[in-house]
Amino acid sequence: MKLHEMLPHECEMAKSKKWPLFLPAGTIEYHGEHLPLGMDTIAVLKALDEVEKRIDCIVAPPIWYGPASFAVAGPEKGTIDVDSDRFEKHCSDVLRGLLDNGFRRIIVVIHHQFEMGKLMPEALSFQKAALALIFERLEKEKGRGWWGSKAMKDYYENLETSENPFNWIQVVPLMNPEIQKKMGYDHAGPLETSLMLAVRARVDLSRLKSDDLWFTKGAEKASVEHGKKTIEMITAYLTALVK
Repeated sequence: MKLHEMLPHECEMAKSKKWPLFLPAGTIEYHGEHLPLGMDTIAVLKALDEVEKRIDCIVAPPIWYGPASFAVAGPEKGTIDVDSDRFEKHCSDVLRGLLDNGFRRIIVVIHHQFEMGKLMPEALSFQKAALALIFERLEKEKGRGWWGSKAMKDYYENLETSENPFNWIQVVPLMNPEIQKKMGYDHAGPLETSLMLAVRARVDLSRLKSDDLWFTKGAEKASVEHGKKTIEMITAYLTALVK
């Protein structure tokens, strides 16, 4: 269910049943002349549409304006960059609101700059905000020395369960390293172009003739089939995270 479309009683029901909440995060960034500026976010949203069909979950409205950087292109090409420190505070506010609402299975899904699971500014902002919030909340609720108390004696047995408070918020890539290795990973190349073709986003392959960009080489070989196969793998991976 979409968080912004839910009635209050539906939201309370979902929390009582511990439904996971997915928070899509992305950017507005130049992806060559043939792909939409919101490609990173669109890919996450479309994959989560498929996840939503398979399991009981909530999909929150996306955070579009993440730290894109001007590494690929500047604002003259449509990229919008934001300061990562200020963005971290925004992440903290949003995550705090979700925790205050009672959500304890929050999964932030990011496609931008998440090659092979390495943390870059957007993912780092969410990760830092999440950890700070968890520590703050635990100390406030349980007092100092909470981890050393006898109540936490099963901590190591619960590392991978929802009982571990550090699992309340997860920050994950749209494509885990295994999928990246198998299907490829690029910026506006054949993989991302295939994803956009598969989800029927706006793609204009004729524009490739007018660019001379190294990172778009091979994009003309993109296919709906490759994109659909990748989306299927992504859907299975994200679904497995909460089972």
